[in-house]
Parts: sequence; structure tokens; C-alpha cells
Amino acid sequence: MKAVRIEAPGIIHMVEAPIPEPEEGFARVKVEACAVCATDLEIIDGRIPANYPLIPGHEWSGIVDAVGSDEDASWIGKAVIGSNDVVCLKCDACRSGNWRYCKNFEEIGFKRNGAYAEYVIVPCYGLAEKPDDIPFEEAALCEPLGVALGAMQKADAKFGNTMMIMGSGSIGLCMLAVGKAMGMRRITVCARSEGRLGIAKQMGAYATIATENKDLEAEIAKIHPDGTDVIVDATGIESCIQSCLRICTKGGTVVLAGYGRGKMMNIRMDDIHIKNLRVIGAGNNWNMHKKAISLMEDGLIDLNPMISRRLPLEDFESAIEMARKRPEGFVKAVFVRVEH
Repeated sequence: MKAVRIEAPGIIHMVEAPIPEPEEGFARVKVEACAVCATDLEIIDGRIPANYPLIPGHEWSGIVDAVGSDEDASWIGKAVIGSNDVVCLKCDACRSGNWRYCKNFEEIGFKRNGAYAEYVIVPCYGLAEKPDDIPFEEAALCEPLGVALGAMQKADAKFGNTMMIMGSGSIGLCMLAVGKAMGMRRITVCARSEGRLGIAKQMGAYATIATENKDLEAEIAKIHPDGTDVIVDATGIESCIQSCLRICTKGGTVVLAGYGRGKMMNIRMDDIHIKNLRVIGAGNNWNMHKKAISLMEDGLIDLNPMISRRLPLEDFESAIEMARKRPEGFVKAVFVRVEH
């Protein structure tokens, strides 16, 4: 099969690899779509621990064409999305649904080969059927949508809360989609430039703020004169997190959903302590993929505006370059299967 493989940090190639065989409890999925995530760039560059050589890709959808045991045979031929979490299913963490806390946790696309390939091996216990009316490329975005769903659940966000999102990348936009579906108020998306704020407007943001042109704190005070209840940082940038802590209303919640790239950061503790803020770490999917696809199916969430380019796997270099340079209006490149 054709696959894009990272041989070592900074070295990535298209290769011809053996078609993998599923072990017991796993399925082989013929990949129909796989989105490029900013986290993939971190793996390519060696800034996230991974098992090299590695096929990346953790935002996928496809069709099951083989399983490792007869008891899972009913999945064969079904269009699916699924969890990337490979876990024991036996420990207390797994049995409570907190798969990410399993001591044996491994993740597809990080520790195990992912979906930048014609086939990927995934656990059967994490599969969910893809509805017929959801295109494969949109279904692949259930993974970042699951991050947003888990973050909002951890934040205990409520109908009617005012909300601000720092960052207009895929996680920020998924937070916007979830916030709107939950009935949150005056959702405002902020970013350094106007580059992707047009997509936020298309997806229903109440307001947008380009911080290179406007004073963030002055502008958000106009939009949320009674305070901002829930703020999500989807950037992982020190100055952005500092702004979020200053802006959040007393007793409010700041959700840290951005990847900090291992950096040490300075914060003013009194911004948290004196205002009694809840600061929530929120960087994972938390087994939310089934809920994500059901919300798409019911028409409550539409992520199609996030798909900027559809291209074959052979054009992986172009997709990665776009993800790095983020041209005007670009959010996601998605590999789609092309019949040869």
C-alpha cells in the first residue's frame, strides 16, 4: 500500500508499505479520508514523542475490510469513524470511560501507525458507523470535534453562558461549533489576523476580533459588558493565555485547549486567585467520537467550512506546506482516496 512515513524527525517520504493485518480485537480500515492536523507537524518535526519510523494521521474515516476475529465480522464493509485510543479496557480508568488515563495507553498516529496511508489498523471497540449522508472527509473531523466536546464538558459550560475563543484554527472553530450547538451566547472568536476569521463568521460567530488591529480587552468589554463566562485558549501561546486570564469574569472558567509545545510560561497568579477562576486543562478527545458523529448526523454541527483543500495522498508535501504556512482562509487539508 502507499503510505506517508516519517523515518525520523524531519525526514518524511511516500513509501510502499505492506498492507497490515489486524490482530484480535482490531479492524483494518480502508482509508477514505484523513485530515492533516497541526499536531502532525509537531510529530514530523520531532517535538512530540513518537515511535519512529511512523505513519502519522489520527483524523480519519473509511470502510472496514478485515477484522482480527470472527466475533467482529459484522463490521466488515461498514463505513466508520473511530477512536485512536489503544487501551486495556480492564483497568479502573478504562472501565470508567477515561481511556486516556489507561497505564497502557497508546495512540494511533503517535505510537502506532496512523492513517496517512491506504489502510490503518484500529481497535474494534472504538468504531462507530458513519451515517450515509455525512461525507467521509467531514466525518474525519470527528476527532477534533471530540476534543471540543470533551473540553466543554470538562468546563461545565452552560446554555446562555457568554463565550470567547482565542484562536481560529481547527480546535478553535470546533469549539465555536460546539458552543453554538449548546446555546452559548455572543460567541466571539479572536485571532492575531483576519486570515481565518472569515471562516468563524461563516460558522456563526457572533463577533470576531483581529488583535493586530484592535485592542482585545476593550473590544470584548463592548461585546460582553457583563463579563465573559467561558474563555477557551486554543493557541497554547503565553501572551494569549495571559489575556484570557485577565479577561475572564470573576468566577468564570478558562479552558486551556492549545498545545504549549513544552514551553515554560509565566502567568500572574492573582488573575486566577483573586477572581476565583476555574482553569481547566483540556487537550484530549475523551472518547467523544460517537457523540461527535451523532451531532453531525442531526445537523446540529457542520464542519464543512473548515475543509480548505481536498487532495490525494500523493500530494502530501503540498498539504503539509499549507498546514505550515496557513495561507489566507486556510484551515484544513484533507487527503481523500482516489481510485487508480
